[in-house]
Amino acid sequence: MIKVEGLWKSFGGTEVLRGLDLEIRDGETMVIIGRSGGGKSVLLKHLCGLLKPDKGQVLVDGVDIVPLDEQEITPIRKEFGFLFQSAALFDSMTLYDNVAFPLREERLPEAEIRKRVDEALTIVDLLNAEDKKPAELSGGMRKRAGLARAVVADPKYVLYDEPTTGLDPIRADNINQLILRLHDQLHVTGVAVTHDMVSAYKIADRIAMLHEGKIHVVGTSKEIQATQDPIVKQFITGVGDVHPEVQHGRATVH
Repeated sequence: MIKVEGLWKSFGGTEVLRGLDLEIRDGETMVIIGRSGGGKSVLLKHLCGLLKPDKGQVLVDGVDIVPLDEQEITPIRKEFGFLFQSAALFDSMTLYDNVAFPLREERLPEAEIRKRVDEALTIVDLLNAEDKKPAELSGGMRKRAGLARAVVADPKYVLYDEPTTGLDPIRADNINQLILRLHDQLHVTGVAVTHDMVSAYKIADRIAMLHEGKIHVVGTSKEIQATQDPIVKQFITGVGDVHPEVQHGRATVH
């Protein structure tokens, strides 16, 4: 389980996270929605220790990772796979070598690396493309390759940063199906940030809305779709004005 308590983070004097609290249950896929520049990716990077908060705690399986130094946090960070928005593949490497990279960093035997890479590429339906370079792959294939690399080391948690951004609806749905497959086959706990409400509704066990630096509301897909909260409704429909009196409110979906 991941538990975030009282998280604050500023950049250049601008407060991005303002006392944020969130609990992510083991085995669930939590989707975080919110406006552009609202701190969703910043929050994601705090969960695995890529960023340090100004104040607050990030508890991973009961351990607060905030005060840990690089040596102390490394074993915990290995429990995370991360799909970056751009997939972040190495241009000079083949698809196979990109996926194998984190395993080679661990100095595993090459036979074990081959087994794990083949399994990961099979899950994302890319085993027949292992010799291609990233430039030879479509946007959807690069996302799938990024997913393979995120799970090849058998992480407990997988973090997805805008997994469907830049993809057409068909390729985006392929990524959604893959995320569901990873959840079902590998039993990972997932956290995704996205603007894509179609994707959010499809992959989420629960959805959390980040608004003005805090979690404004948490609920299931059905609860979010049915909410009458004006801030949430404006975001998920893309229409309507939020009255100034409710802009700073906090809602809870039961």
